[in-house]
Amino acid sequence: MKLPENITAQVKRALTEDIGTGDVTADLIPQENTSTAKVVCRDDAILVGVAWFNEVFHQIDETVDINWNFKDGDHVKANEILCTLSGNSRSILSGERAALNFTQTLSATATQTNRYVKLIAHTKTKVLDTRKTIPNMRDAQKYAVLCGGGKNHRIGLYDMILIKENHIMAAGSITAAVAQAKQLHPKIRVEVETENLEEFREASKAGADVIMLDDFDLKTMRIAVDENAGKIDLEASGGVNLDTILAIAETGVDFISVGQITKDINAVDLSMRFDK
Repeated sequence: MKLPENITAQVKRALTEDIGTGDVTADLIPQENTSTAKVVCRDDAILVGVAWFNEVFHQIDETVDINWNFKDGDHVKANEILCTLSGNSRSILSGERAALNFTQTLSATATQTNRYVKLIAHTKTKVLDTRKTIPNMRDAQKYAVLCGGGKNHRIGLYDMILIKENHIMAAGSITAAVAQAKQLHPKIRVEVETENLEEFREASKAGADVIMLDDFDLKTMRIAVDENAGKIDLEASGGVNLDTILAIAETGVDFISVGQITKDINAVDLSMRFDK
């Protein structure tokens, strides 16, 4: 998995937000003091965020030494030590919160994704993320989704066409919207959100590359899968949670998009403790 290209910029924004004109609390520590510290994971989790963590201290003080016991995508058990740090005490203290924020959030995204992935691992269906991400952290969270075993949907509004209800209303019909999409952007995949079998059938005839079955009940979803017979990728959406995803996957859809893996997450409990 390729790391996002803007980690440096993301970390710079985070440090500007947190440190601002200077860490007035770290100033209480003598400038020449050095310390060692360790980061402990208090939850069972999938680790993601090593590069962001490292970049925080790279920008604050390149002399801080970090030794990792795990890498991105590794399963970590509660109370295991993720890494140890050594270096200037002020530098470690100033970078602590930003480094942990990145790591606990991205690890939470990967961990939540993996819960969904494991539930449907015996099916052909893949878990997709959405655009429901933390602002300015989309590519980071989408990387975390991959680490958790999920798949990325479109990154933004520029790399895939997704014709939704309001687009259809504005264009006049699904058929008209798909035709316009194919004319204007012939090389970009076109997905259509449908809410019933009539719309599903229209989207299929119109030449959609992907059809979203939005809030379909299981019976109707099975009918769509049977009628489709594998011709077009089908994505289920709406009402997806840990209790419902298995039944949805067993209808035979190709993908299930899950907003919860990026927006409804509980940060993994990480703790940094100084040894001296």
